Parts: sequence; structure tokens; C-alpha cells
Amino acid sequence: MSRLRTGTTAPPLPATADASGTPLPPVPADGLTHLQFRRFAGCPICNLHLRSFAVRHPQLREAGVREVAVFHSPADELRPYADGLPFPLLADPEQRLYRAYGVERGARALLDPRVWPSIVRGLARSVPLVLRGRERPPASRPLGGRLGLPADFLLTADGRIAAAHYGTHAADHWSVDQVLALAAEHRTAPVPQRD
Repeated sequence: MSRLRTGTTAPPLPATADASGTPLPPVPADGLTHLQFRRFAGCPICNLHLRSFAVRHPQLREAGVREVAVFHSPADELRPYADGLPFPLLADPEQRLYRAYGVERGARALLDPRVWPSIVRGLARSVPLVLRGRERPPASRPLGGRLGLPADFLLTADGRIAAAHYGTHAADHWSVDQVLALAAEHRTAPVPQRD
């Protein structure tokens, strides 16, 4: 797969609906979309990461950033995890968007020692919720497997890539602070126009 570069036109997102059937919210006129590619529905690392974005969602909206997360799980597996998240989750079980954006998978997703603390934190959050029946456990054999790597893209309102990050392990993703900093940087330095 080829990786996308800053300044190029991003592959289009589906305009129809998210995993719950709700249409995607529009991008603010001069706003940005933070498109993050996650792993599978119920992934403890992904759940922990998305909750950090949910808590600070008002700051992201104030900065003109629309948040969208993509999973390689079917919509019916993804729906239970969308509860309490103020932004859409896209189901991409055929991994069309993953291929279009050059998002990879590999054993390094879980074998890299830098991911292990995030695995422990994610499990420490998810296991008690699953045991109390407040969260559904992930599928024992998630569609697309467990070896997906995350990726982050900041897209302009006209569909260009303002910034891109391809993760080297399952917890190598942008934080809310990084997204806010990139959005602020983009406002002062427009993306070069090239294809």
C-alpha cells in the first residue's frame, strides 16, 4: 500500500451515515476533519484512546475540528461502543478506506514493547466494565484481525491532507493535544497545493 502525503487530495469519506445510521456531520466551512483509523470494535487500546477524545471534544469543536473514527469491524459490532461518544464511528469491514489511505497491519502492532503500557491501561479500564455488564467484550475473532495499525489524518474542508501519521504500533497515534496543535499550525500555514 502506498502512503498518502501532505498536500495531496484525500480519498473521499462516505457521506451517508456512521455505524449507528446517523449522517456524518458537515465539516465547518474553514474547519478540519481529524480522521483516525482504529483497529477493531472493543479494542481496549482504541476504547481508552477514544474516551480521551470524547472528554475533550468541546475543545476540538471550538478549534473547528470534526472528529471521525474508522474501524474495520461491521456496524453491528461497532454500535455498542459508540454509546457516549460525541463523534461518528465508521464501520469499514471491507477495509476500503484502510486501503485507500494506505493504513497497514502487522505483528509489530502488539509486539512493540512501547504498546504494552497502553495494553495494560486499556485492559484495566475495559475488563471491570465487561465484568459488570456495562461494556460488551470484543469479538473473540474480530473481522480483520487484531494486528491493525492506527493512522491519523487531518483533512481540510476542501479534501486535502493537512497532516498524516502512520502508527508503528497499536498505541502510536495522535493525542488530543497533538490534533489541536496541528489544527492551530494549519491556520497559520496553509497546506501546499499539489497532487
